[in-house]
Amino acid sequence: MRSIWRGAVSFGLVSIAVKLYSATEDHDIRFHQVHKADGGRVKYRRVCSVDGEELEYGDIAKGYELPDGQLVVLTDEDFDQLPLGTTHEIEVLQFVDQEQIDPIHFEKTYYLEPDGVATRPYVLLRTALENAGQVAITKIAIRQRESLAALRVREGVLVLHTMRWPDEIRRPAFSFLDEEVAVRPQELAMAESLISTMAGDFDATQFTDDYREAMTALLEAKQSGGEVQPAPDAADDGGGAVVDLMSALRRSVERAGGSTPAAGPDDGADDETDAAPAKKTTARKAPAKKAAAGEKTPAKKAPARKAAPKKAAAEEGDEPAKPAKRASRPRKTA
Repeated sequence: MRSIWRGAVSFGLVSIAVKLYSATEDHDIRFHQVHKADGGRVKYRRVCSVDGEELEYGDIAKGYELPDGQLVVLTDEDFDQLPLGTTHEIEVLQFVDQEQIDPIHFEKTYYLEPDGVATRPYVLLRTALENAGQVAITKIAIRQRESLAALRVREGVLVLHTMRWPDEIRRPAFSFLDEEVAVRPQELAMAESLISTMAGDFDATQFTDDYREAMTALLEAKQSGGEVQPAPDAADDGGGAVVDLMSALRRSVERAGGSTPAAGPDDGADDETDAAPAKKTTARKAPAKKAAAGEKTPAKKAPARKAAPKKAAAEEGDEPAKPAKRASRPRKTA
C-alpha cells in the first residue's frame, strides 16, 4: 500500500507521527467508452465554454457562483492562505462510546501506521482506546477539506473513519411519518419470528457479488470464444481540435501553401483548386507556378500559356483526363 497522507495524532501533549492509507479498494469491473464501429476510445477534453479553447490543468482555477449569478474565481494561492491547521495533524477532540455515532455519519475509512520512532506512543493510544471501549472524535484535513473523524481500533490497528458534518446529512421529511399506521399484533409477531429465524453472526465472507461474478464469466466466455479485437491505435489529432470556422479555413489555406492576408474568398478557392494538380505535374512546371503566385496580374494568364501542352499531353495519353480538364478552365475565364 502507498500512504496518501503524513502527519501526527495530537493526543493531549503527546504527538504520534503516523501515515494514512486507504483501508478499502474498489473491485468493480470498469469499462471504457469506445466507438461501436472501430473500438476507438472516446476522449473528453477540457474546453472553455466561452472561446472554445482547450485548456491545460495549469489554466484551470476554481470558481464559486454567487446567488446573483456573479462568479468568484479562486487560485491555488488563495487556498494556500486559508488557515487550515489540521492539514498535517489529527487533533483528538473528545472520547465517546461508539454506539453514540450513527453510521450515517461515516464516509471513508483509512488505516493509520506509526511513522518512524512513533510506535511506542501509537501502541499506548491503541491500548488505552481498547481498555476504555471508546472511540476518539478528531478533526483532519485531506485534500483541502476538513472533516470530523472517528478513531478506533480494529485488529490491532488504528482505523480512521472520516465523517460528514451535521448539516450535510439530510432529514427524512416523508409524509408517512406524520400518519398513524396501525400494525396488527399477529403481523408483528410473525415479523419478529422471521427475524429471529434469520438471525446470525455477521461474516462478510459469506456474501458474494453475484453481478460481478456473472460479468467476469461473460468476459471470459467472449475471450475463449474469440470475440475479441485488438485495441486500435489512436489517430493523431494534430495537437488540438479546430474551434471555429475561421481557424479551419486558415489551417486549410496554410496546408495548401496559400497566403491568407493577400487572397480574397474567391481567389483562395481558385488557388486551392490549382494547387491540387500542381502536385501531380512534373518538377519542371513548378517554377512557373511559383512565378504566377508572385505576380498578381499575370497570375491568371500564366496557366493559359500552359494549357496547350497539357491538352497535347492528354491527347497523347501521357496524363489523365482530369488534370487536362482543369487546365482548360483558365482559358474560359481569360
